[in-house]
Amino acid sequence: MKTGSIAIFLVCAVCIAATAGLISYRKAHQRLGTPGVRVVHVPIYDSDGHVAATNSIDLPERILNFSSETKPVEKEVLDWLPKDTTYGQRVYKSEDGLRISTMVVLMGADRTSIHKPEYCLRGTGWTIDKDEFDQVRVPALDLDMPVRKMTIRRIAKLPDGQKVDVRGFYVFWFVSKDQVTADHNKRMWSMGLDIIRTGVLTRWAYVACHVTCAPGKEAETYIRLKEFIASAAPGIHERPANIPRLAQGN
Repeated sequence: MKTGSIAIFLVCAVCIAATAGLISYRKAHQRLGTPGVRVVHVPIYDSDGHVAATNSIDLPERILNFSSETKPVEKEVLDWLPKDTTYGQRVYKSEDGLRISTMVVLMGADRTSIHKPEYCLRGTGWTIDKDEFDQVRVPALDLDMPVRKMTIRRIAKLPDGQKVDVRGFYVFWFVSKDQVTADHNKRMWSMGLDIIRTGVLTRWAYVACHVTCAPGKEAETYIRLKEFIASAAPGIHERPANIPRLAQGN
């Protein structure tokens, strides 16, 4: 190996070792950041009616003309996700019967609380026809909020055995005290940089809305979902401190 090559190799090795040491030190001394969603001392229940946790995410009881009821957390979810995960779940129903399931998952010290939703959707029988980024204008937060829009469908079986074609949308975004994004990779990258630079583990929350409709009703249903999100967001989380007040990127 030539002298120049050896020098480059040694410099790279030192940089890698120094970075690894810094990351290891930061992880050992990391502090948990402040969440961007509202945590309240209100219990949330599992599907058997037992208290799953004493704290939960505060979700508005009413949004636009939608009333709501709390939704229990499935036992499979509680068993799978870390014990320090905080949840909030409500099902909203409009006066004309449109139902929107809204869920918030807030990570604790274990960052695996938040994962890619594609796995859960496919695991519960949904097919993702289209996966794209979009924006929702939230006037109350002065924010063009980035969201990820998944157009989904499945064949559902009715109690009488008849099969029906169901369409829908699964829309989600990630929010912390200082940031909002719809990109999972950007969230992970930002979280890693925060740990290295400050020693603070950014406490991200995952917010998702799920709505279904009959074939042919997709366009009007999505418009209503965006209106719902625009009204719901200010009641779920604050405006991230480091986000400009003009149009947002993904």
